[in-house]
Amino acid sequence: MNTHGFLLTVYHKLYSHYGPQHWWPGETPLEIALGAILTQNTSWSNVEKAIENIKEERVLSVRALRRMPAERLAVILKPAGYFNVKARRLKAFVDFLISHFKGDLESMQGEDINSLRKELLNVHGIGQETADSILLYALDKPMFVIDTYTKRVLSRHGLMPYDGSYEMYQALFHETLGADAQLYSEYHALLVRVGKECCRPKPRCDACPLM
Repeated sequence: MNTHGFLLTVYHKLYSHYGPQHWWPGETPLEIALGAILTQNTSWSNVEKAIENIKEERVLSVRALRRMPAERLAVILKPAGYFNVKARRLKAFVDFLISHFKGDLESMQGEDINSLRKELLNVHGIGQETADSILLYALDKPMFVIDTYTKRVLSRHGLMPYDGSYEMYQALFHETLGADAQLYSEYHALLVRVGKECCRPKPRCDACPLM
């Protein structure tokens, strides 16, 4: 089976088993982007608590977050862990939005995807996975997100070495599947699901829908 056929087979097996994942959780593009930044090195349940704190403080807007003192922001982000670091990262992101897009996240959608990605990667605390999560889930741009789960699943099925670069894995999806944001978002979410449930560091192959 060629690479295109293999990737589509994996997708259809996962989708048939798990169904749509409704990713990424969030009511607005800003909430999704903040979640992508906060989820670094923590569980999603902890991110939800931090975002709920932001909502309760009534600061779920670019300018409100910018006005809030970093020390206070760190306190309400505490459930997400590394809260001082993450407060600085959120501050850097909202500063970027205001300086480049007048605080309007949705206005980013008209930008060239590659130029926008480079700009995001220049923001303090935003790496490739976070930038691509923002592009794909907050802005509906066709940029496949590569994470540990993706590498683990594909490497264990012999498609790519686990230590292959982020760029190598991403190119595999982009070149094989074409530019399809809806497919990318569902595929990535399904890989996370099977990675969490079956393709763990100690795999549960008996329960895996790909076996």
